[in-house]
Amino acid sequence: MEVVIEMTLSRDAESAPIARQTLDASLRGLGVDSEVRADIALALGEACANVIQHAVSSTAYEIRAQLDQGRCVVDVIDGGGGDAPNSWAGTHDPVHAEHGRGLTLMHAFTDDLEISGRADKEGSVVHFEKSFG
Repeated sequence: MEVVIEMTLSRDAESAPIARQTLDASLRGLGVDSEVRADIALALGEACANVIQHAVSSTAYEIRAQLDQGRCVVDVIDGGGGDAPNSWAGTHDPVHAEHGRGLTLMHAFTDDLEISGRADKEGSVVHFEKSFG
C-alpha cells in the first residue's frame, strides 16, 4: 500500500503540530514503530520550524509525504525569503548555540537528507527519508 499526503499550511507556529500529527496518524495507521515515528516527527518539526522562522517571502508552505512498504519520503517546500535565497544557508551553528541545530538533528534522525533550491521559483526544498525497519 502507498499513502500520499499533501498539505499546504500557513507559515505560522500552529501549522507545525498539525503537520506532525497528520503524518504521525498515517504512520501509526500503517503500524510503524513509535521510535521511527518520533524520528520522522522530529525531522518534520525542524523543517517546519525553519520555514516558519525564515521563509518570509510567502504566507504558506507545502509538505508532501509518501509512505510505502517500508519507507517515508518527505519534502517540505518553502517560498524563500530571509537573508539568503536558500533559507537553510548558515544553519551550521556550534553545538552549544541556542539555535541552528536543526540540520544536525535531521541528519541524525533520518536516513537521507537533502536541501536544495527550487528549480522553478524562489525557496528551498528539504527532502528527507526514513526507513521503517
